Amino acid sequence: MRDSTPPPTGSPTPPSSSPLAAASPLDCQSELVSLFETLINVMFCIKSADGTYLEVNGAFLRRTGRRSKRDVIGRTAAEVFNADLAERYEKQDRAVFASGEPLRDVLDVIRRPNGELGWYLTTKLPVADRGDPSSIAGLVSVSRDLATPTSEGIAMESLQHVVAHVRRHLAETIRVADLAAAAGCSIDQLDRRIRKVFGLTATQYILRVRVDRAAELLADTDLPLAEVAAMVGFYDQSDFTRRFARLTNQTPAQFRAAAAGPAD
Repeated sequence: MRDSTPPPTGSPTPPSSSPLAAASPLDCQSELVSLFETLINVMFCIKSADGTYLEVNGAFLRRTGRRSKRDVIGRTAAEVFNADLAERYEKQDRAVFASGEPLRDVLDVIRRPNGELGWYLTTKLPVADRGDPSSIAGLVSVSRDLATPTSEGIAMESLQHVVAHVRRHLAETIRVADLAAAAGCSIDQLDRRIRKVFGLTATQYILRVRVDRAAELLADTDLPLAEVAAMVGFYDQSDFTRRFARLTNQTPAQFRAAAAGPAD
């Protein structure tokens, strides 16, 4: 589902006016930042090694509900996002800073205000200090909103049988080879088609369908967690809880409680 929040009013703050930009050891071209302003479904940010935001784009602002870059730049994730999301993002940042290695194509899930799940694919790259290339001065991050594809897009890539196969066999073990057979193509061809339509690998797509269906069952039924786990194809309740919590930062029980809202 696309983010329907209207874009922030006024012109974006130029990169050079960011409070920390002048003092930052990060060397990012203003043209690059301007380019990301045109991508309405891609959240972009630059963060310093201490976790403060140095630059963000309009899509980032809309995701946070802030109207101005001044409300974000110079702050940390804990000051911008709720505690669960901030904890997840800061954990990712620490992994990049500790290893010096990029974090690529990490599947992230957020709970939208309307209760639906929003799926993002996140990549974070370390940026070396200009004065000392052996140390990391910060990172750049992009998170792409994986909007639900249209039926026309699915049909164009001949993935109708793949989608139907996953839904029909959700409670079972689903092999990528079986999906390729359903699509009448090789595994490599299937992977390219699924990436084109869903923005995911075949394995990530199966996981997305499992979690989406689990979220529906948690919100709309009182089925025991073990039964929900079995219905959507997780090995057992423990496996379900671990993988669901890793993606959503909530256990299935916490997700169900949040969906139910405050008790009367």
